[in-house]
Amino acid sequence: MTSARAQWRENAACGSSDADDLFADSARQRQAKAVCAGCPVRTECLAEALDERIEFGVWGGLTERDRRALLRRRPNVVSWLAVLESAQGRMATPVG
Repeated sequence: MTSARAQWRENAACGSSDADDLFADSARQRQAKAVCAGCPVRTECLAEALDERIEFGVWGGLTERDRRALLRRRPNVVSWLAVLESAQGRMATPVG
C-alpha cells in the first residue's frame, strides 16, 4: 500500500478509537458502524478493505459479512474506490 493511498487514515473518525472497538463481536458491531456513519473518509476506508480483501473488522461502515456479500455480487471489480465514488456521484445528482 502506498503512503498516498493510506493518507485517508489521518482523517478517519476512528483514529482516536480503541482498535478493539472496530473488531467487535456481532453484539457490538452496531456501535462500531456508528463511528463510521459520519466519517469523512468512509468511502476510502471501505474501498481499501474491499480492494485488499480485509477479512476482519468494521471498515467503511460494513462488517466482514457485509463485505463478503458485496464481493460475491461484484467479483470482477478492479477498483472499489472508482465504483463507490461513481455511486456517490449518481446519488448526489438531482433528478428532474
